[in-house]
Amino acid sequence: MGMSMDSSTAGACRNCGAASQHTFVDLGMSPLCETYLTREQLNSMEPFFPLHVFVCDQCWLVQLQEYVSPDNIFSEYAYFSSFSDSWLQHARAYVEMISERLALRTEEQVVEIASNDGYLLQHFVARGQNVLGVEPAANIARVAEEKGVPTHVAFFGCETATRLASQGRRARLLLGNNVLAHVPDLHDFVGGMKILLAEDGVITMEFPHLQRLIEGNQFDTIYHEHFSYLSLLAVENVFRRHDLRVFDVEELSTHGGSLRIYATHAQNKIEPDSVRLAGLRRREAALGFATLAPYESFRQRVESTKHRLLRLLIDLKSQGHSIAGYGAPGKGNTLLNYCGIRTDLLEFVVDRNPYKHGRFLPGTHIPIFPPDEIKKRRPDYVLILPWNLQAEISHQLAYLKEWGGRLLVPIPEPAVLSETPSSDSISTPHSASLSAV
Repeated sequence: MGMSMDSSTAGACRNCGAASQHTFVDLGMSPLCETYLTREQLNSMEPFFPLHVFVCDQCWLVQLQEYVSPDNIFSEYAYFSSFSDSWLQHARAYVEMISERLALRTEEQVVEIASNDGYLLQHFVARGQNVLGVEPAANIARVAEEKGVPTHVAFFGCETATRLASQGRRARLLLGNNVLAHVPDLHDFVGGMKILLAEDGVITMEFPHLQRLIEGNQFDTIYHEHFSYLSLLAVENVFRRHDLRVFDVEELSTHGGSLRIYATHAQNKIEPDSVRLAGLRRREAALGFATLAPYESFRQRVESTKHRLLRLLIDLKSQGHSIAGYGAPGKGNTLLNYCGIRTDLLEFVVDRNPYKHGRFLPGTHIPIFPPDEIKKRRPDYVLILPWNLQAEISHQLAYLKEWGGRLLVPIPEPAVLSETPSSDSISTPHSASLSAV
């Protein structure tokens, strides 16, 4: 089945401007995945936007068009990083590792872009480090300030970077976790990093790896807030345009499989290219990332997963079983809307974030309760929506055994988990993939 070339709806590539784009996957129409509805909003019209992802056949950036501006998405944001234990552990380990690797002195500036609620910078603060967070969501920035993390409320780009640089804030370490994929104007963003980076400075960026998305069938990580789906190949192409050079890369288990790249000014020769970087370049080349083939087969696999998940849920319901969901992450909303799963199949979901309690999932209007609702209502099956936290959540739900409840996962393949792990057999959070974005 060949790929449709549908340049009419694709628009030009946001990295290289090429006109010719090819469909990677089309998930139909979906509401914004982080707009949790109040009861009063249930009878109002809800905006749905296309989730049609394209790949550029010139620079190989996989991208979603900008249907919605970031101010509509991120100015009041529901995702607080601190609600995942394993993500906090990941952040702490990073701070220790990078402080040592760069031999960071306390007076040197550390800047985090999209610093959220200060979950990561707080560990630098505890070390006496000179830090600054840049975070567009004012509600989340306030929480960071309360933790003693100085936070500048703004979207990051050339303008913000120029302002901070003029205040003497050029960064020895400039970091961003799960933000690169969220910016529609990649050139303004990466250009801003170039401006704010000190001469001997290092950038680290973490983002979900396109290879893992394809291999792990992680189509539910596609949503309007994620404008780009990144391979090392595509990221190096973007950075090169701004005279920045990637010199090292690590593969992480976070978010179903992420990359952490290390970059610096192209003229900075202190950091030679690592063996890991050369190895990953070779692997992506061998997988055909500079050809249309790997992007082409993804769509059929996604459709067949939808059919299998629906068959599983319909079979369980027709046998009289009750099914609830655990977690209300953005990715769950992509999955539920694409598959058309509503309260007829999933009666309710629970989430640890109090902001979401009493609200409803966008599009499907499934109600969200605190976690103890599962103990009250004793569903026969619980579908884990943040499947990347499967080990952490299985551990939290070990009590399902009391009434013979079972766990379901939708991805990579819809399945009933054979056994709820007991507390002593839980794998470490790091091997479990982290953070419920």
